[in-house]
Amino acid sequence: MKASLPYKYITSVKNGKQYVVFDYRDSEGKRKRKWVTTGLPEKCTKKALNAAVDKIVAEFDEQFRTGELENPKKSQSAPVSAVREPYAVMTETPESKMTMGEYVDEWLASMRPNLARTTYQTYKSANKRFVEYLDVHYPGITLGELRHNHVQEFLNHKLGEGCKGSAVKQYYLAIHSGLAYAVKMEYLLLHPMDKLVMPRADKYEATFYNKEELYQLFEVFKGDRLEVVVHIAAYYGLRRSEVLGLRWDAVDFVNKTISIQRKVVSDYDENGHRKLFVETRLKTNSTRRTLPLIPHIEKMLLEKKELEAHFRKVCGKSYDTEFDGFICRDNYGKLISPEYVTSRFHYVITKNGLRHLRFHDLRHSCASLLLANDVPMKAIQEWLGHSNYSITANLYSHLEYNAKVISAETIARVLDGEAEQQSNTPAENTEPAPEKKSTKKTASKKPSAKKTSDKKSASDKSTTTETPAPKKSGGRKKKSETPTATGESETSRL
Repeated sequence: MKASLPYKYITSVKNGKQYVVFDYRDSEGKRKRKWVTTGLPEKCTKKALNAAVDKIVAEFDEQFRTGELENPKKSQSAPVSAVREPYAVMTETPESKMTMGEYVDEWLASMRPNLARTTYQTYKSANKRFVEYLDVHYPGITLGELRHNHVQEFLNHKLGEGCKGSAVKQYYLAIHSGLAYAVKMEYLLLHPMDKLVMPRADKYEATFYNKEELYQLFEVFKGDRLEVVVHIAAYYGLRRSEVLGLRWDAVDFVNKTISIQRKVVSDYDENGHRKLFVETRLKTNSTRRTLPLIPHIEKMLLEKKELEAHFRKVCGKSYDTEFDGFICRDNYGKLISPEYVTSRFHYVITKNGLRHLRFHDLRHSCASLLLANDVPMKAIQEWLGHSNYSITANLYSHLEYNAKVISAETIARVLDGEAEQQSNTPAENTEPAPEKKSTKKTASKKPSAKKTSDKKSASDKSTTTETPAPKKSGGRKKKSETPTATGESETSRL
């Protein structure tokens, strides 16, 4: 049961029948309880019970919102109002009369100090487009008039425009977050999207380069402005903003470590101009991490440091010092922007005929190589800085082929070995092997040396010539049967 609903319900058994029990408060605030029978016996299928409960809850919901629970006769003759519409606002607060555009502006202003810049831009963009859609199809609609079908129509519209399920899901989450604030601040009693179905997003399968393709990539970027950026992204699997946010003070050449502590993002300033911003608030707490300094990257960074000192001396005062201390700058000291990384990367791989890949997919390439070389998924999660294990598993579980090979070998070994054992086991009707004749009696008698040597020679002769076939069981053995015939020649010698 969702906590935002003004009533609660459970299923209960009474006199051998299934009931739905509602707990709610009337208009005077008095607590009441209502039992509604499902018509089903105590022992019924879960599917039938769920269907009956859904129908009863829908009917109760309509009665609760229209007032039929307290005055059924009056509610039947009353005209249809906005309150009777599914999930319309049930309060007349001043805030509920704001237009959606006004409300979104207020919400964004209140949330901005508590959100990362990229998160704020995502919320702002999604909700602004939603308001633009409402202004065209429902001009002047207020916060209190908004219903779930308005949001559903907008999401269906975006799908119709060709948006992927994952993109529409981002719209859903951004709009839901905005309206949740209205419920929290008691502008609305109910969330308008409570009964809305979240769009299904197709599972994303990451694209990546293999080892040979990465070697080709490094070759085409040799001497390019993005050479260090590409190598760091491929070796460490860092996000674009994390690579650009690296400073020299984050690299410890003594203890051989590199720390991810900040990021660089691009956004518009107060005057509407595009500008680079440095943020120390990273995506999650696990994003802030310290990793070992790989020798290859260490060598490149030392070369980069010498080159920077050379150009700083050559350029003199014209050398850009706005982002002094950052690693990913050009020869004139200017910090490389995220947009340049994306456009330049696409241009270079296209020009050189490499398979199309996003810059962010270098992160996936790093993960795929780690998996292919038997690095545990938990270690990859910590290396990439994912907030939890499930994110890493969902992204890269389809690449964990070595684990599947081990599973295949294990099941084959178990089942094939069992089948081979069964095939080697004699059938139940097979004749048992002849029993060995006891040697206790022969041991009590001391044979002469001549007889013993004769027996040894006879035993050796029988062993080297021809071994007689075992006799069929079922009859008593003759006393005259020699130990040699019963396979006891070696025991006799002992």
